[in-house]
Amino acid sequence: MTENRVESLRGKLIVSCQALPHEPLHSSFIMGRMALAAKEGGAYGIRANTREDISEIQSRTGLPIIGIVKRDYEDSEVYITPTMKEVDELMEVKPEIIALDATGALRPGGLALDDFFHQIRVKYPNQLWMADCSTIGEALHADQLGFDFIGTTMVGYTPQSKEDKIEADDFRILKEILAGVKHKVIAEGNINTPEKVKRVIELGAFSVVVGSAITRPQLITKSFSEVLK
Repeated sequence: MTENRVESLRGKLIVSCQALPHEPLHSSFIMGRMALAAKEGGAYGIRANTREDISEIQSRTGLPIIGIVKRDYEDSEVYITPTMKEVDELMEVKPEIIALDATGALRPGGLALDDFFHQIRVKYPNQLWMADCSTIGEALHADQLGFDFIGTTMVGYTPQSKEDKIEADDFRILKEILAGVKHKVIAEGNINTPEKVKRVIELGAFSVVVGSAITRPQLITKSFSEVLK
């Protein structure tokens, strides 16, 4: 059943419905309705943050979900599903896919990605995992580790990728990742127009995630208001 639900995402749009505590729309109820609106607009899947939001979105939409928990730790730069605690929380609601930071940064407690991935694979052998990567090298490494999905989520958001743009040179980074990995690739990160969505699927991405351009009205509003300054 899970395989069929995940396969339904092939060539389709996944909408990221997230609002952090400091954002105006922070509320599981609101994210559930946001996800329902995304479904009505044609989304085939949702990416969501926290056990509570995911549970609400599951009840409202019935769509397959990429689940994460964003949490900050003082001794690590990793904040996307950084420890086993977050994985355990997500497994209480069992999203189809769990995504986690797959950059080179050490996790809380100084744990390396390789060791952490081995731990979660052993504990939850039937779960599907997505690697949120920021460079081609990280994506190739995550593929070798055995992640089920390779994501471009972190391109431009880490020190080692801060000069990179996912859409630059007609998605050169995405093309090189697609050519170098054997697992499915999910395009994500600054894919903010319908034209870019169409292009990454044409290039061979399994699916595409769009977030802020759809679900963060404060940022959408800013793009309009700033042209009047």
